[in-house]
Amino acid sequence: MKPLNFILCFALFGLFACSDDSVNEPINPEANLVIKFKFDSNQIRLDNLGQPATIPNGNAAQSPDFARMSSHYIEFAPTANTLLGQGAIVYNGVTTTIGGEEAIDFSQAKFAGNNETFVTVPLSQVAEGNYTWVRVSLAYQEGGIDFLAADGNEYSGTLASFVGYNTYVPTLAFNGATFPVNANKIQGFWAFEALGFTSQGQAPPGATTVPNPLFNSSPIPQGSCVVTGEFENGLTISGEETEDVIVTLSFSVNNSFEWTEINTDGKYEPQAGEQLVDMGLRGLIPMVSN
Repeated sequence: MKPLNFILCFALFGLFACSDDSVNEPINPEANLVIKFKFDSNQIRLDNLGQPATIPNGNAAQSPDFARMSSHYIEFAPTANTLLGQGAIVYNGVTTTIGGEEAIDFSQAKFAGNNETFVTVPLSQVAEGNYTWVRVSLAYQEGGIDFLAADGNEYSGTLASFVGYNTYVPTLAFNGATFPVNANKIQGFWAFEALGFTSQGQAPPGATTVPNPLFNSSPIPQGSCVVTGEFENGLTISGEETEDVIVTLSFSVNNSFEWTEINTDGKYEPQAGEQLVDMGLRGLIPMVSN
């Protein structure tokens, strides 16, 4: 064999040998905790105490078509007596003091739509343990709602609502509409757009429903939006997982958009003066899969 051919053959052999080795090398990516959102209009509708709730007399409600949502805080709790903040905190959003008091920084918020991943966290960063409950501090909701206009026709619009304890909002933009805010906004601030028409307002303090079945053993601060849900069969983090653990947070949007009725017809009529009174999600069921 000529020297040049020998060199080429040796080089090719080395190339294929390396290639074979790389194929045989084990691929062992770090397992993650994957948090997904789900919005369910058929899920049971709960009140602040986690009990089934009906629509009060004089009000009406509908189930919004959520496009996206944001959470500020996610915590796993081992028992019903675990106080807020004493469980395993798996996600905590960014805050700012630009608007004065500490507030959620809306400009750095994460969002997810229906059946989309909200956040992925290495399981090595999640404390080992057995967990029964999950707490999710919601911050922002955006979705479609139907309304009856003054011309007698029904249309669809988009409602953006802030349900976090306090949020610094620089500029809010959706559907081509822009709302320059540049201020802190407490729970209940909302903005609406439909057919080029825009409006904004503030729901009354304490009007936003925040279901917490652990109201007696583990209360949450007034004005926060920490929704609590129970794992049907618990969640165990052993520290030895080799595959992702997927937790889907299924939120009830069952008639979660509620307003006061002026015309008793079950239709939202903002031009008639009907006012938004509640935009809180109506329950949380966490589900675990691999």
